Amino acid sequence: MEFLDRELLALRPSLLRFARMQVHDSALAEDLVSATLLAILERPDAFRDESSLRTYAFGILRNKLIDDIRRRKRMVAIDVQEDESIEDALEALFDQTGHWREAPAAWIEPEQALENAQLVAVLDRCLQTLPQRLSHALVMREVLDIDTDVLCAELHITPNNCNVMLYRARMLMRTCLELHWFGGKSHV
Repeated sequence: MEFLDRELLALRPSLLRFARMQVHDSALAEDLVSATLLAILERPDAFRDESSLRTYAFGILRNKLIDDIRRRKRMVAIDVQEDESIEDALEALFDQTGHWREAPAAWIEPEQALENAQLVAVLDRCLQTLPQRLSHALVMREVLDIDTDVLCAELHITPNNCNVMLYRARMLMRTCLELHWFGGKSHV
């Protein structure tokens, strides 16, 4: 357990940097990284050495980021002015007939949510089949939207090497998705 604590402590700055780049809010990034580390520490047996601890931790952080984005999409911001009460601010959200002035985003249908969950499971499975460096590079670029120059610096590679790695990762992902998702053979 002490070994895990040391490795997680070493990963924390990288996790925090990625979270900050995604949410652009230091406090929220800290919360998401803390939740990620806590999830790993609460269930150390869930990590089975099928990937590196780094890849595993970034996968959990990615899910925490996605959950946060979904949560924020469902929230309605209420802007309370100094001279009004919360009740007045809530009333301002609706017109005279009781309908939303600006409707919140529609929630996803259960069937679509299931299909999305299955696709995410297949994507995760395909990511796990990639070599670790290719998987890491692809997640950083495509999921976390890290700029190529930052990606190169983080992985200590040249831009040309980065492009080759991303190309290979995308082609391997495409092949895996064709087999396990679009080919209809198995959904996980």
